Amino acid sequence: MNRLFVVEGAKVISELIKSKYPIAEIYATKNWNLSKATLVSEEEMLKISHLPTPSEVLALCPVVHHELKPETLNQGLTLALDTVQDPGNVGALLRIADWYAIDRVILSKDCADLFSPKVIDSSKGSFARVKTYSLDLESLLAEASVPILGCDLRGDDIHTLAYTPNAILVIGSEGKGISPNLRSKITRFITIPKYGSAESLNAAIAGAIVCDVLKNTKLK
Repeated sequence: MNRLFVVEGAKVISELIKSKYPIAEIYATKNWNLSKATLVSEEEMLKISHLPTPSEVLALCPVVHHELKPETLNQGLTLALDTVQDPGNVGALLRIADWYAIDRVILSKDCADLFSPKVIDSSKGSFARVKTYSLDLESLLAEASVPILGCDLRGDDIHTLAYTPNAILVIGSEGKGISPNLRSKITRFITIPKYGSAESLNAAIAGAIVCDVLKNTKLK
């Protein structure tokens, strides 16, 4: 039997239906206007929802694992998340990848669960549009033939980077950075220049800035 994950919210579920994303079951209160939903009371929705203020609709979707063809890793931009365990950051990074049309996102095995409620909620529906994989990053990076960029406080200024249409961008956890076993695979460490006194940026903010630079360097 396939695992199922929960999606809540009228807007997100409407997007799933529009994009023909696989849905196993929809539960909705009388405020939801879809005929295919199973009707539940507001009291029942309160019991099955993980939100403090439940939406009028909740969907169960099957967990789908995609196979990554090795040759595609060297085509386009890949966002690789290394031990990013905060589900809010993982969801936000999926949304960022969606915004910047990043070709794929790869999560290391010890990232937050891609299908956890907070990741799904934080992605705002982007999980359905972004090609996402959960794989062993160390072996994957060893096979790559494109530049592997690693975000690091001691790296080169990201704004000095030449146009790089094919690359892998590795983002580590906010507290520990990129894992020691992956650092030898990085071909160039990059950083976002700091002008103030903040200790660091969280993974999602750093990812957004770097993705913006990578996508817009060709316009300069």
